[in-house]
Parts: sequence; structure tokens; C-alpha cells
Amino acid sequence: MSVQTIRIDPWQDQEPGTSGLRKSTRDFMRPGYLEAFLQAVFDEAAPADGDALVVGGDGRFFCREAAETVVRMALANGFSRVIVGQDALISTPAASALIRRRGAKGGVILSASHNPGGPDGDFGVKYNTETGGPAPTTFTAGVFARSKALEGYRILEATAPDLSVIGETRMGDGIVEVIDPITDYADLMETVFDFDAIRSLISQPGFRMAFDAMNAVTGPYATEILERRLGAPAGTVMRGRPLPDFGGGHPDPHPDHTPELTARMFGTDPLDFAAASDGDGDRNMILGPVTIVSPGDSLAILAAHADVVPRYRDGLKGLARSLPTSRAADRVAEALGIEMHQTPTGWKFFTNLLDAGRITLCGEESFGTGSDHVREKDGLWAVLFWLNVLAATGKGVGEVVAGHWSRFGRDYYQRHDYEGLEVEPAQAFMQGLRDMADGAAGRTVAGYAVQSAEDFAYTDPVDGTTVTKQGVTVHLSPDARITWRLSGTGSSGATLRVYLERFEDPAGDLHQTPGQALEAVAEVARVLSDIEARLGRTAPSVIT
Repeated sequence: MSVQTIRIDPWQDQEPGTSGLRKSTRDFMRPGYLEAFLQAVFDEAAPADGDALVVGGDGRFFCREAAETVVRMALANGFSRVIVGQDALISTPAASALIRRRGAKGGVILSASHNPGGPDGDFGVKYNTETGGPAPTTFTAGVFARSKALEGYRILEATAPDLSVIGETRMGDGIVEVIDPITDYADLMETVFDFDAIRSLISQPGFRMAFDAMNAVTGPYATEILERRLGAPAGTVMRGRPLPDFGGGHPDPHPDHTPELTARMFGTDPLDFAAASDGDGDRNMILGPVTIVSPGDSLAILAAHADVVPRYRDGLKGLARSLPTSRAADRVAEALGIEMHQTPTGWKFFTNLLDAGRITLCGEESFGTGSDHVREKDGLWAVLFWLNVLAATGKGVGEVVAGHWSRFGRDYYQRHDYEGLEVEPAQAFMQGLRDMADGAAGRTVAGYAVQSAEDFAYTDPVDGTTVTKQGVTVHLSPDARITWRLSGTGSSGATLRVYLERFEDPAGDLHQTPGQALEAVAEVARVLSDIEARLGRTAPSVIT
């Protein structure tokens, strides 16, 4: 089996975002495009003899063909073993766990997460390092620099083995190992949570739950854990079969994208508990009867109840959240007397804190929550955590949420997305916000006084690296915040996200709708940013 070197002209558009390189599926299917990016990744990773690589993805269109290419190129570039999920499937958190358990050099995850799939959808490639976490900025910057000067890629001439058959195959100087990707992850969850308590909850007469896997990768994991190991009735897992186009749906855990589940929870006879996860299994949405738990509240509530979970009974080392995530977790950290960190958006910024033992739990506003059991956000882990809390407290979701607010107060929160913007005007808009921030303090708008404004920069407390221009935040009095940032998870164009937040103390009105509670804050955001005049948008595309 010879190694071929295929000459190519370098691509100039392969700069990784917060979650690797995401483009349209058809972009990745162009001759040499995927291969060029992989070559830049492998050059930067510089594998040595004996190194292993984990490979898998969310099963979206082109995933299997891409995995076969990864296998052939990894072996041609010096990896000695390539560990592949059966049928090229593996959830992002399961990949992180496998990298750590097997001591792999890293992993290639083939996913565009919550973005739509299919030939006209999106595709993505992300590299995770030996920690199991996303590659740091220094690594991805090196990949981009290499990609722009690349002259060719290396690949084994032989075809990849059948990825549907578990077992080992020798290829060239290395080994391809196809594994069951479900069992290891399910076993790990049994070491984290009190499965006996959850099993007792699920078996209670009248307790009803559902999990929407959205025809994405978590279906087989959820079926194994919830139905087989915990005894939930067959059919608890909805849309449990991974499909290349996610069944024509949008694999983002949002009420608009889970219509059947949402209807069941907001109908006349709601279930006791429901949840959903996204394309690659790293996000979660938690629902109770007529209740959607906001991601910021979820992180805070799990932190406040962590002592009921076996893995966390000895206490939490610290908490972290991304800049635009609500400050609900900050109040829990203060009550517990532990560290609280505010990071830029992107899970890679949590990895150093986790590795250094500075934090135990962390989360982002985009329905992502995780802990030190892996180095990725983990959708099913969050679902099991909630079930463990319900089992230990004997309360329903709504009771747990209301009890948290009555103790810590409520951070009313909304995210307004403006999608499909042209990139250059969107970037100019952000520069205008930075200019506005310099002189915003002291202004009064809609009853709020601007206390301060900043263009968020972050210096990693572990390794000292600094990143800038991570979002513009305005702090208001009474206690409220507005943050603007451009998303790095899209495959084309630009998405502006505007985050609105207002704190209500425990003695205040804790049961308004977010829209009502944030009406004045939204007016402040409109006046300060002037989106309509500068971007031509009169309303957001999506409100979460």
C-alpha cells in the first residue's frame, strides 16, 4: 500500500471558527477541499510513531465518505492506529471520552453540530487534541496558515475497510480499529450518576418522559441508556434513528425544531420531563410541563444541586460560563464560595480550566453544558443530571426552577439572532459598536443608565494567552446587560447575536415572560446599536 502525494493549489478560505471548519456540504465535496484541510490539520498535529487518532461524526450526508478519507490520510501521515466509530458514527462528547480513555493523540470529528444536513446542508470538520477538547486557538491559527500555503496532500492508495464491521484491519504500516461507539460512553455515565435513583424515578407509576434525538447521533446512545439501562418504556426515545439529512429537520434543540415534543409538553396533558439533543450530541434542551429551562438557569441549577450526583458529592472546584451566557451561575458560585470564570464563546476556552482543575462544571447559552468528565459539552450528560436531580429531590422540573429563583433570584434572558447578514457590513457594524462603547457610559435610555461598556478581551488564567474582540457588552443600571457578537458556527454569511439580560431579585416578580421582562432592555439595545439603519433589519430572524 503506497502513499500517494496529490498536488493541489491551496485554498484560501479554510480558517477554522469556534468549532472547526464549517462550510456547505457541496464545498467539502469539491475535489481536494476536505483533503487539503485534513492535511493542514495533520501537519500541525505532527503525529509520531505509535500515535492513535479517533474518528467519527454525526452521520450527516457525506460523513461516511469523509471518514474513509480521514482513515486513509491519517495512516499516510504517520498515525499508527485509527479508531473509528462503527458506521463512522460517534457523538462529540463520546469522542472526547474515547480520546481520553485510549490516550489518543487526538480526534477528527465530522459534524456541523446543530446546522442542517443533507447535500444542500452543511458539513464540518473539527480536530480535538489529546485532552479530548477542541484544538486551542494557537493550533487552529497554525492550521489556517498551513492551509494557505499547501502544495499537496498525502493519502494511502488503498481503500478504507468496511466501517460497518467491528474489528481491526491492517492498512499499510498502521491499524484501523472499528469500535462500538455506544458502550464506552454508557459505561462512563454509570460512573457519574446514580442510575439506581434514576431507575426508581422512571419506574414510578405515572412518571412519563420523552427524549427527542432529532434523527441525529444521540438516538442510539439514548436508546441504550434511557430505555435499556434505565428501563424507560420503548418509544421514550423519539426520532432515534440517525439519518443523513436528520429526517429533513433542523438538528438544533429549540422548541421550533421539536414540534411534536413541544406540543406534548405544552398541551393539555404534558409529560413530567422531556429533553432533546442536537446533531452531534453536545447540546441539550430541558423541558418540564409548560416549562423550557433556559441554558443559563440549567447550568446554575445543576451546580446548586451537584451534591446529589455521585461524581460531584465532594464539591465543585469552580464554575465557568461564556461571556453571553446569563449570570445565574455566578450567583451560585458566590454562594458556594468557589471560583467563577467568564470566557469567550467556544468550548476550547473551558478546556484549560478543566485540565488545570480550576472548574468542574461549565456552560454556554447555546444549550451547551458540561463537566470535567470529558472536554466537550455533553447533551445526554445534562439530561441524566436533571433526572438525577429530580430523583433526589422528589420535585418536578417547574418546582426545581421556581425554588432556584426564590433562593437566588432570576436572570431574565433572551437571545435575538439576525441571520444571513453580509459579512463585511456585519463586521463594520461590530466596529461601530466598539466605537460606541468608548463613550457610552453615562447615557440614559428607556429608564436604564449605562454604567460601562467594553469590547471583551480574555487572558487565559492558565497559559496566559490573550484573545480580543470577543463581543461588545454594555452594563446597565438597574442590573442588566446587553451583549453583541458575531457567531462563528455558521457555514456562510454572518449571524449577529444580541443577548439581553436583566436580574430580578428573589423578592421581585419572578414569573413574567422574558419578552415582557426585557422589553425596556431590548429598547436600549435598539437605540444603542441602530440595527435597522445600519443593517437593514427591523426584527430578529429568531428569538431564543
